Amino acid sequence: MSSELDLADLKRRMNGAIENLKNEFKGLRTGRASVNLLDPVVVDAYGAQMPINQVGTVSTPEPRLISVHIWDKGLVASVEKAIRNSGIGLNPVVDGDTLRIPIPELNEERRIELTKLAKNYSEQSKVAVRNVRRDGMETIKHMEKDGDISQDDHKILADDIQELTDKMIHTIDEVTAAKEEEIMQV
Repeated sequence: MSSELDLADLKRRMNGAIENLKNEFKGLRTGRASVNLLDPVVVDAYGAQMPINQVGTVSTPEPRLISVHIWDKGLVASVEKAIRNSGIGLNPVVDGDTLRIPIPELNEERRIELTKLAKNYSEQSKVAVRNVRRDGMETIKHMEKDGDISQDDHKILADDIQELTDKMIHTIDEVTAAKEEEIMQV
């Protein structure tokens, strides 16, 4: 097991957490309807958790309205419940097999709410990065125990993993700060 390969894999996995954060931030559109706004919503359908775009068509017919046309009428209540409980602050209106979701004006209270949601997404990404670090640390611990690397190599690799983790956490903080600034702009 090559130490360079380990670090490259850890970096790839940590970058995946950052990319996931950026995708979640795409759904936090400020003041405009976006189909990405519903990406984090999962629906309890057919005995499984499914993304909303797999149970209906999501569109934005107006700048402040998201429309979800649900293919199976039996899932309308489940989709409505999933959107209400998702924590993104939207209240759908049922219209037959279509949900109309008005996007509220961004007043100060809503901006603060979106900022808290952004911080929550950020913290989830930090946890994912720290879990990758933990996996890397356990791997080098086992490598040392098995005699594959020396104590000095263990220390060097541990420092490299920590340095990579710190860099990724810093990147997450920068991305979050930029998104918070965008949300708070009037």
